[in-house]
Amino acid sequence: MKLASIDIGLKRIGVAICLTSNIVTPQTAILRKNRDQAALDVNSFLKEWEIEKLIVGFPSASEDMQKRIKHFVTLLELQIPYEFCEENMSSIEAEELIKGEIKYKRDGRVDSLAAKIILERYLAKK
Repeated sequence: MKLASIDIGLKRIGVAICLTSNIVTPQTAILRKNRDQAALDVNSFLKEWEIEKLIVGFPSASEDMQKRIKHFVTLLELQIPYEFCEENMSSIEAEELIKGEIKYKRDGRVDSLAAKIILERYLAKK
């Protein structure tokens, strides 16, 4: 089954895919100008890769972000199943993994690495 995960932020959406076995690959993050544009870009990404299930990073700590993420998911034209997966500390873990390698953190690589971590956590539970 082809899986994708998204780490939804206010400025960028990190994305990662798993097309075969348990190999998860981060992809180029989606820059978020507004919700509608970001939703269209996520939909295009899912169609392009023929994704069969979407895993959405979901913070247990922030109710405000939970509401925003749930609302964003309603904007997606999902014709595939989706599941929320705990994302706590994934961005911090991603930053630790690439410490010193990236000077400019706003290019989305950290966000997509966080999405990769979320998808790996999901796969580990299965």
